Amino acid sequence: MKKIMASLMAILMVTAVFTGCGQSEGGEKATGAVELISGTVTTDGSTSMEKVIGFLSEAYMEENNEVKVTYNPTGSGSGIQAVLDGRCDIGLSSRDLKPEEAENLTGVVVAIDGIAVIVNPENPVNDLTVEQISSIYKGEVTNWSEVGGGDAPIVLIGREAASGTRDGFESVTGTEDLCKYTQELTSTGDVVQTVASNPNAIGYASLASVKDTVKVLSVENVVPTTASIQNGEYKIQRNFLFVTRKDVEMSPATRAFFNFTVSGEADEYITAAGAIPAIR
Repeated sequence: MKKIMASLMAILMVTAVFTGCGQSEGGEKATGAVELISGTVTTDGSTSMEKVIGFLSEAYMEENNEVKVTYNPTGSGSGIQAVLDGRCDIGLSSRDLKPEEAENLTGVVVAIDGIAVIVNPENPVNDLTVEQISSIYKGEVTNWSEVGGGDAPIVLIGREAASGTRDGFESVTGTEDLCKYTQELTSTGDVVQTVASNPNAIGYASLASVKDTVKVLSVENVVPTTASIQNGEYKIQRNFLFVTRKDVEMSPATRAFFNFTVSGEADEYITAAGAIPAIR
């Protein structure tokens, strides 16, 4: 009889242990239980952030196959407006928010982008100051011979008015509404291609998008690199932001993706996309 009672007690104790593993003291599921996240996260905005959002979303979806992250490349201004209007979950901006935008929106720096000043490989000029770049784009300096180049007219290539790259470039160089563009193009790729095909052209583009078909100039003797951008020595740079509404709570899928992108876990994918991880 004693043996039977001992066996029953042992069975009851084992059952209690396994029951306790699945519940907390209140009878709820243990806090360590993993919740399955699913849903769609919509992003809209900066074309310069295409590689960054592409690498981040692919990496996240590979580990979380119940979540779909979409991207609509419309430009920074359009992305900011889209999230403000509630047409997307996260706006993508390659410029900082303006004071009036920041009243209703929050911008979080995900990465840093260096804006490269590019010329044709045949151009002998290798370095310019911010002041020289400003004078060139304002039309005050019109011939390459004035800044150490050959005797040839300077052809000014830039982006369209809604571009975040243009906004960043003009903000740093003090050329807002003053640039005398020869051509205003709608994509970074078009800028690179146009400069590559014209020996007298100068342009600007996201460093991540620059190809070896053009020459990147140093600015005040500082070449745009990871170190010089992250420590602020290279002067023509801007932030890549995720923009959300202050008065709207993120969905679980959006919050999970957002948290991943601003964590150290995302740094390797930001680097692979050609941008610089923000200092966290």
